[in-house]
Amino acid sequence: MNRRAQAPTRLLGTALAGALLLTGCGGQGDGTVTLKLVAADYGEDAATSSKLYWDDVAHRFEADNPGVRVDVEVVSWTDIGKRVSDLVGSGKSPDLVQTGGFADQVAADRLYPAADVLSLDTQANMMESFSHAGQVLGTQYGIPFVSSSRVLFYNKAIFQKAGIDKPPATWNELKAAAEKIKAKVPGVIPYGLPLGPEEAPAESMLWTLSGGGSLSDDVGNYTIDSAQNQATFGWLRTNLVDTKLTYPEPGKMNRTPVYTDFAAGNVAMLNGHPTLLRMATKAKVEFGTAPIPRKDGLAKTGSLGVADWMMAFKANGHRNEIRKFLSFAYAKDNQLKFDETYNLLPVTQDAFNEVAKDGKHEDLKQFTAGLTNASFYPFGDPAWVEVSNQIKAGIGGAATGDAKQVLEGLQEKAVKEAARVRK
Repeated sequence: MNRRAQAPTRLLGTALAGALLLTGCGGQGDGTVTLKLVAADYGEDAATSSKLYWDDVAHRFEADNPGVRVDVEVVSWTDIGKRVSDLVGSGKSPDLVQTGGFADQVAADRLYPAADVLSLDTQANMMESFSHAGQVLGTQYGIPFVSSSRVLFYNKAIFQKAGIDKPPATWNELKAAAEKIKAKVPGVIPYGLPLGPEEAPAESMLWTLSGGGSLSDDVGNYTIDSAQNQATFGWLRTNLVDTKLTYPEPGKMNRTPVYTDFAAGNVAMLNGHPTLLRMATKAKVEFGTAPIPRKDGLAKTGSLGVADWMMAFKANGHRNEIRKFLSFAYAKDNQLKFDETYNLLPVTQDAFNEVAKDGKHEDLKQFTAGLTNASFYPFGDPAWVEVSNQIKAGIGGAATGDAKQVLEGLQEKAVKEAARVRK
């Protein structure tokens, strides 16, 4: 081919490349930018799926911002970590991910700092304690989205049949109540113990806290195999699992089926978060709530505080579009709609004030009280996501097998992972 014929081709290629650059990665060729949002599913089925919420937010945002589209993908809690990893690994990085952690993505240098993608008004509206929890080495990357704590749920009708007049406050009282339920209300699981992948970090941390231990100390060192934790899981095995007062294999029981069993009247007691309020109320279960039972002789302990997070990925260069979308998504009405749909607690000040003063949110106050002295996961530790995955996969074995051996194995893996990511 002669040079005269080649020149127009080169010019055309240059013009096309320039046009593509102007649209930005993820553009449609018409100046429109598409944001990819991957979000965890807080629903139990298609009718309650979080996709309904996010599709509504996306459509209303697009109507106000014709130059930006939002592609929504909602994934189960069990699968979202792998889904995000697969997208990133295949070069199709999402722009926004709403899930349970962020520090591993910070360690991989994939995220915008929160200040780069939040307007000043949105930043100022975030509740300070949660914004602080989103920091890694003094810089905030995790953007809080919702929060919750845990309380003990119990079925009042089952308690009445078993002759139990009040919820248990200690482990021995819980065991005694479970034994009465087993004897007098056959066919019911006395205590639901979900140590499967969906709930293992939360359920195990609740038990370690109520036994005087924790999964990590105040300076970020993992303490999974502490003497207190070994004693806690030994107690669980001896007093609940071996005595058939819970599911035969708690390490295979996920949160959703255990919650479903409670809503069906088939579980008498369990530790639950605010979503269970909606499920139990809808099922017309007569239930009560109480603080998490603690080891006998142990002073009253706080609950587990949980925050779920939004992350903004920088791979596609959509910082301005992300800022626009987050300003819209964090508006009070949108936050309240999500919190009210799933009975969760707000992380923005205006939505929190609305919940606090509105009488229809009276049932959430018990969870708010639990946050006042709650303990949190080590959110800012880049090792936490992998450590959490190891806990999801293995800690159920500590309640059915040799607790010392299982916890020491998890501790060894946690220490190795922490050393690897902190190099």
